[in-house]
Amino acid sequence: MRAAVLKAYGEPLSIEDVPNPDPEPHGVVVETEACGICRSDWHAWQGHGEWADDRVPIGQILGHEPAGTVIATGEQVRGIEQGDRIAVPFNLGRGHCEFCQNGHGNVCENGISLGFEADAPGAFAEQVHVPYADYNAVHLPENVSSVEMAGLGCRFVTAYHALAHRADLTPGDWVAVHGCGGVGLSAVHVADALGANVVAVDLDDDKLATARELGADETIQAESAHADSADVPAEIRNRVGEGGAHVSVDALGIAETCRNSIDCLRERGQHVQLGLTTDAERGEVSLPTDAMTMREITFLGSRGMPQTRYGELLRMLDRDVLSPGKLVSKTVSLENVPDRLDAMNDFGTSGIEVVEFSR
Repeated sequence: MRAAVLKAYGEPLSIEDVPNPDPEPHGVVVETEACGICRSDWHAWQGHGEWADDRVPIGQILGHEPAGTVIATGEQVRGIEQGDRIAVPFNLGRGHCEFCQNGHGNVCENGISLGFEADAPGAFAEQVHVPYADYNAVHLPENVSSVEMAGLGCRFVTAYHALAHRADLTPGDWVAVHGCGGVGLSAVHVADALGANVVAVDLDDDKLATARELGADETIQAESAHADSADVPAEIRNRVGEGGAHVSVDALGIAETCRNSIDCLRERGQHVQLGLTTDAERGEVSLPTDAMTMREITFLGSRGMPQTRYGELLRMLDRDVLSPGKLVSKTVSLENVPDRLDAMNDFGTSGIEVVEFSR
């Protein structure tokens, strides 16, 4: 089968022939129909994460947002059959630890990350293996296409988990979203669907226009004359009133957006960290901890979404409350993946781009 393989950090992925996977007794093999291209893939390609013991090994097949059809099953699998259409969370649990058993499989103590670890080759490939499939595989409703599900990927489900499960969000609250890439635009759309008011911040006017289409009530161009980057928190407080946002999301992961997110909050506000840091921060950001303590600011991390919560999100899709397909800006072939990752160097992508294997 063809796959996109990491040969050297920062160098173009190699599109080459690799052996087809065989199912483990607990796993299934999926014929990949679509797979999102995510900024987390870019981080992996760049070799980031060494500071958190999270660097992707050379030789890895990247890609972690797949949907497709099951073509082979292991002998222990009971709930998945050949021909089933499924999606695959990137944060794969084993289903046995206390976290999995209590509905938090996204932080399984023995979990593995699809596309990021040697034990879980990714889905920039014509076929992908899904371990512990009875726990991890998510059946797709008939009306949800593989491209749309790949658009859900890790970004949309991460945004949904962050706002629906991690933050204490109430309809009518103000949510600030810093960075309008794939996960940021997903957060805008999810926050709007959950009844919040949204203010979106970015440097790119086109991305802000998309944010407005997805439900942003206010947008702030971070380099505009009335809101240079140092004054973004003040501008947010000016727009939303009453001391600032109730919830604020750093969807980019640089020190500036993390600090702006915290500084724009009202008393007892909640900061949600979704973006991962780069070489500039190396996993460490200086924060105003005394002020956060005095103002009872909450700092929340959020990673993916528990496998057991996908049903509620898919029901919202079924009722057209959420439409992740609106975020899919482009479909490309597997051969285009190296160029699309390279475009992320200068934030040269918009929305969510998806590999469609029929192309």
